[in-house]
Amino acid sequence: MDPDYFKSYDMCWGTLGTVRPFNNFHPGRDVQEIQAALEIKDVGTLVRILTNRSNAQRQEVVRTFREMTQKDLDAALKKALSGDVEVLLLELLMPPLEHEAHRLQKAMEGLGTDEDTLMEILCTRSAEQLQEISVAYKEMYKKDLEKELKGETSGDFAKLVIALLDKEDVASSVQRDVQALIASLNGKKADVGPWINILTSRDTDHLNTVFMGLELETGQVVEELVEKRFSGDVQQGLKVLVECIESPHAYLAKRIATMKPSIVQGLMVSHSEEDLLCIRTAFLKLTGTSLYTALQQKQFKGDHLQALLAICRSED
Repeated sequence: MDPDYFKSYDMCWGTLGTVRPFNNFHPGRDVQEIQAALEIKDVGTLVRILTNRSNAQRQEVVRTFREMTQKDLDAALKKALSGDVEVLLLELLMPPLEHEAHRLQKAMEGLGTDEDTLMEILCTRSAEQLQEISVAYKEMYKKDLEKELKGETSGDFAKLVIALLDKEDVASSVQRDVQALIASLNGKKADVGPWINILTSRDTDHLNTVFMGLELETGQVVEELVEKRFSGDVQQGLKVLVECIESPHAYLAKRIATMKPSIVQGLMVSHSEEDLLCIRTAFLKLTGTSLYTALQQKQFKGDHLQALLAICRSED
C-alpha cells in the first residue's frame, strides 16, 4: 500500500467507503508510472496506483492512458497480468454501473444461473440504481436486462426477480400489510403473491415494522414463516430479501464470509466507495475477526492479497 495514502487527501467525515479520492492526483504522472510498470510487469505498482484512486480518478487515468498511448488500459493490463489479480484490477477500471451490469451478466452466463448474485444486487440496490444498471447492461451487451432475467429464471422466483428489478414505493398501512401476509399463509399452499408485492414495494422502515407486527400476530419471526411455508428458489429468494430488509450490511458480510474469490472481490469493489466500512463492522460482529485479518488467513496470496488489503484499507 502507498505509505502516503492516508496523508494524501483530506479525510471526509461521514464517508462510509474505504477508497477515497487521492488528493495529490495527476493522471499523466499515473499513466507514466503505469506504462513503466507494464513494461516490466511490476504488478505491485499497478496495484498501488489503481487501489489508491477513486473510480472517477481511475476513469481519468483510463482516458489519459488512451490519449498518451493510443491504447486501451484494460487491454494492456490483460497482456501483462493473469489470474485473480488481473480480474480484480479490470473490475476496478469499470465505472460502477458497468461493474454491476457485468456482475449480473456473469451470474447468468453459461450453464446454470448464480441466483445468489442476482438476488444480492437486486435486493441491495435502489430502484433508481437498478434502472441505471439496466441502461448500462443494454449499452454493454445489447440485450434487455429484464428479458435476460426472465429467460434465466422461472415460476414464482422469476416473478420475485422481476418485481425487484421494477421495484417502486407504494404507500400502505402497516396493519393492512400484516393482515395481507397472514391471510396469504392460511391456505393449504401459501400464496407468494402478496409477499412479492409487499416486500418489493415498501420502504425499509415500513417493512421492518410489518415484520414486528407479523411476529406479534403469529408468534414467529418472518424468517421462520418463510422457511416453513415456501420452498425452492422462491423460498431462498424471499429469505435473502428479508435479510437485506433487516440488515443489508449483515447480509453482505455473510456473503463475504464465504471467502470465495469472485464474491469477495466483486463485493469489495462494488462497495469500496459506498459502505465497505459498514460491511467491515458487520463482518467483525458476524465472525469475531476483522475482514483485514480474515483475508490474510484464507487462500488469497501475493499481489491479489495486497490489492484486496488495499481496498479493505485497515484493521477494525
